[in-house]
Amino acid sequence: MGDMLQPPPYPSVPAERPGFRPGPARVSPLRVGFVLLDQFTLAAFGGLIDALRLAADHGGRSRQIHASWKVMSLDSTPRRASCGVVISDSSPLLDPAQFDYVAVCGGNDYLNERQPAALLDYLRLAAARKVRLIGVCTGTFAIAQAGLAQKRTVCVHWNVLEAFHAQFPTLDAVTDKLFVDEGDLLSCAGSTAAIDLGLYLISRHCGSAKANQAVRHMMLQGMRPSSLPQPHFFADLSGVADSRVHQAVHFMEQRLDDPPSMEAVARYVGCSARQLERAFSAALGASPASFQRQLRKDYACWMLENSPRSITEIAFDCGFSDAAHFSREFRNAFGLSPRQYRARCVVSRGAPAPLPA
Repeated sequence: MGDMLQPPPYPSVPAERPGFRPGPARVSPLRVGFVLLDQFTLAAFGGLIDALRLAADHGGRSRQIHASWKVMSLDSTPRRASCGVVISDSSPLLDPAQFDYVAVCGGNDYLNERQPAALLDYLRLAAARKVRLIGVCTGTFAIAQAGLAQKRTVCVHWNVLEAFHAQFPTLDAVTDKLFVDEGDLLSCAGSTAAIDLGLYLISRHCGSAKANQAVRHMMLQGMRPSSLPQPHFFADLSGVADSRVHQAVHFMEQRLDDPPSMEAVARYVGCSARQLERAFSAALGASPASFQRQLRKDYACWMLENSPRSITEIAFDCGFSDAAHFSREFRNAFGLSPRQYRARCVVSRGAPAPLPA
């Protein structure tokens, strides 16, 4: 850290042409530097930067008046998004002191446990200069690798929670929020949650009128609060070591609305249906089919607690043929109809007590 506190080797603002005498520089109230990592998620990056753009000027004209931004990458090299789109025009890593926030935009690179040392040093320098960091999507992994997430709660996408715990077992990561603000470190689940984080920052620095301006331009219903749960459900397999079970459950979670056959699950994992049966029995004390049924019912509970969707819509979302089939299976499992369960959640204004299986 001693070397990092020396004057940084980052470019300064270039001098104006001879004979030109500018007036005082106007500093926008919200300045964000974006650092793109390999295979970054385009939706999360685009949602956050576009929220800033639409709040920065009137009529979507994109002048950087009320908010400003710079897109950077290590060595100013092109960055390819996970969808294949390439951002070729980016700045090198600029002095972080010129920003209020440095947003690290990650994506499918989260399994890379050795980010370049120059990137990690840059993030440490930003923290030393009291510049707040933002982990966008899996950008939080890089911030954690830099050792800057200790004693803080971070928000990650539910789909990468297991990988985050594997890399950083001592850190506190949550998936029950869209984003988390720890003062000097903000983190969001990515995807559309990045828009909500952007609106949150705009409200803080530019006022609610500017945030509402962006909301209207983006044709949103409004800004979702950070405490809103991520629309997800996943099984806790922290005590399971068998990778085949992890792969099978992950496949089931992606297909809750269209449950795959056990033969298809076994093919996905790369084993026989009989081998999959034995693996589930040893690891979970249940067959793959019964575990999948329970997973769908638990997802239904989550939806009833957190979603305004109708009972029929939830039935289809959870892979049931119709509302009657869903209600029958739900009552057999929990002793309440879906409607009664939802009513109890509303009355209690929180998560209900565990129900008997």
